[in-house]
Amino acid sequence: MDSDDLLEAARRGDEGAFERLIQPYRGELQAHCYRMLGSIHDAEDAMQDALLRAWRGLSRFEGRSSLRSWLYRIATNSCLRLIERRPTRVLPIDHGPPADPHDPIGTPLVESTWVEPYPDERLGADDAHASPEARYEQRESVELAFTAALQHLPPLQRAALILTDVLGFKPGEVAEALDATPASVYSALQRARKAADERLPERSQQETLRTLGDACIRELVDRFVAAWEGGDVDAIRSLLTDDAVLAMPPWPTWFRGRDDVAAFLARGPLAPVRRWRLVPTRANGQPALASYWTAEGRPLAAEGLIVLSFSEDGLLSELNAFRDADLFAKFGLPREMDSEAAADL
Repeated sequence: MDSDDLLEAARRGDEGAFERLIQPYRGELQAHCYRMLGSIHDAEDAMQDALLRAWRGLSRFEGRSSLRSWLYRIATNSCLRLIERRPTRVLPIDHGPPADPHDPIGTPLVESTWVEPYPDERLGADDAHASPEARYEQRESVELAFTAALQHLPPLQRAALILTDVLGFKPGEVAEALDATPASVYSALQRARKAADERLPERSQQETLRTLGDACIRELVDRFVAAWEGGDVDAIRSLLTDDAVLAMPPWPTWFRGRDDVAAFLARGPLAPVRRWRLVPTRANGQPALASYWTAEGRPLAAEGLIVLSFSEDGLLSELNAFRDADLFAKFGLPREMDSEAAADL
């Protein structure tokens, strides 16, 4: 069945045909919801709501726009409704000042406050639908810095920027999707671009990664893994920039500076009582590491996902350690494993 046949069958109530009809767009729609919401969990909620609304409203789809545009309109509005009900998500660096590494780190914030990492395998980064008019490439548009910057924008500005500069929709299409006038969309887009540029670094991580090259990145990650698993704080310190940042959501506490990061690691995560195993993965278009720990012969337990950011001179500039074991399933990783299983990852 071609797409027209699937559409007609879905309109007659064939759920299987509907699933086949929307399957090509699932990955990019979920990535879109993630950009809008900064959370993989919220993105899944928005997707579920959007697809339910699309199924129920399929009889009203007249084909004046493409099915893809229609689905994006529904998904965007599902996200906007969710934004109204849930707090803005940020990274700890936007939540408060850096901490002293010798002070207690306090307690984690239990409410949904933090931007979450997103698995690369869900990005659809090589999606054939990516528009040449888009200002941001697909991986660049989910980097942590970009995702965090988006969350500071008012909802209309956020949607206008993503739909236009990430997905390449024309302003008229965006205005229709947002039930707004072209003039208001253009105004929101200009303000959004200015506000986002003020928060973004001069170079994206994708530009930096390309400049450094795969071999350099692989060597740096391998050295970091060896140092972390060996509890070698001095070796980790040598891999950090002078103003390196370590953040640990859901804890609001974060540290800035090579010496402060190293001091915290020495008295906290890398204290001798724990042994670690780091498993390479990728998140937000960036290298990442799933961290597991054990003590006293117990199985390795999931601790968090460390998303790595790099400087142009080949050092680590940010370690965003998302200490949430519930994220591991989203990356296809177990919450617990023995040493033998760990060797196979």
